Amino acid sequence: MELKDKRVLVVGFGRTGRDSARFLAQQGAHVLVSDLHPEAALRAEMTELSDPAIEYRLGAEEPDCLDGIDYVIPSPGVARENLLLQEASARRIPILSEIELAYRFNRAPVFAITGTNGKSTTTTLVGEMLTTAGKKVFVGGNLGVPFISAVSNDWDWTVLEISSFQLEWVKQFRPRVAVLLNLSEDHLDRYASFAEYCAAKARIFAAQRSSDIAILNRDDAPVWEMCNRLNSRVLSFGFAEVGEGVFVAGDEIIWRDSSAEERFSLANVKLHGIHNLENMMAAVAATKAIGVAHDSIEMVLNRFPGLEHRLEFVRDKDGVAYYNDSKGTNVGAVVKSLESFSAPVILLAGGVDKGGCYAPMERQVEKKVRRLVLFGAAKEIIARALGGLTDTVIVEDLPAAVADAAAHSRPGDVVLLSPACSSFDQFKNYAERGRAFKTLVQNL
Repeated sequence: MELKDKRVLVVGFGRTGRDSARFLAQQGAHVLVSDLHPEAALRAEMTELSDPAIEYRLGAEEPDCLDGIDYVIPSPGVARENLLLQEASARRIPILSEIELAYRFNRAPVFAITGTNGKSTTTTLVGEMLTTAGKKVFVGGNLGVPFISAVSNDWDWTVLEISSFQLEWVKQFRPRVAVLLNLSEDHLDRYASFAEYCAAKARIFAAQRSSDIAILNRDDAPVWEMCNRLNSRVLSFGFAEVGEGVFVAGDEIIWRDSSAEERFSLANVKLHGIHNLENMMAAVAATKAIGVAHDSIEMVLNRFPGLEHRLEFVRDKDGVAYYNDSKGTNVGAVVKSLESFSAPVILLAGGVDKGGCYAPMERQVEKKVRRLVLFGAAKEIIARALGGLTDTVIVEDLPAAVADAAAHSRPGDVVLLSPACSSFDQFKNYAERGRAFKTLVQNL
């Protein structure tokens, strides 16, 4: 792909947009950046780039931004309904996602991992397993550093967490190994239906060939339904024993193919919860698919402590265990987290509703949750859906939720922040929310 002297419009000036603009300018393109924020709000970001090849149209979106443009690169947070993307489509100007752009310049084979939940943990596990096996690995994408920042380096493997947003504009993006962990309702404030959301996720396999590998969760019906529609070779993971694939038996993860079997002990793993068993199985399946040695995989399984904000143990106070699951931003994630506890749970939930249905939480709330503490913009919506199933209270914000949980907890309880919502009503992101929760708990 030749970018020298091409005119490229970058839509959105967040982290991915800035890294894309920088890369394009380095390739000799003339870059125009469009963002709805005014110049005063983006001055620091503009100073950071400080490249004369980059121009700006800020504070509004006007169709004349597209005059003479050869390519459009939207940031992941920019929806397909965006005025400039709609106009670019009408003018037949090629629209490429950042991962598509990066892939066209990438030299290393790619692991790509997506799903509603577990992406970050599985991506990190795969990256560490490859690194422990002696490979030079880039780990990023939706997790941390954008893919476009890594294409100039000489990696052995690229391991990417990929969101549905990033997959919307892919064309040639072809992972050597693509993993789909699970599918449950999420981002229905962006997608018209669950089926449309699933279709966006399925694009991770679109360009794969018979020599590539697709890793599927056979226990997840919407995922497993895809197994006969893919061009790639399908490998699976799940809890029941199979003749070929990955499964759990007792305190072991077992990988089995037509000619061999390897066992990975779970006796010393630090990850907690059913969802993390699924993540570990997926990572084993992905790395065994390319022949990573048993010891490198088991070493990582034993030492990996888990990720911040995902069922993260914060402290025990007066016999009450506090867990930070701020990354549980959808209903499916909360269900998996609740399934991980046998003790009574005081559940803290709320934030910005994402347009999904809370019904999948009903069984676990009724069975596990002793008290439901709701806060944030979606508190009334969740109360109407779940409030009749257990003792429920509505408070204004997270500090009030933590205070209520502490006042009503008993020795042996679990206090779990697992919001089932995004954080943007009261916090910059889920990480800021999780850190705030940990500070509040430490100060009790």
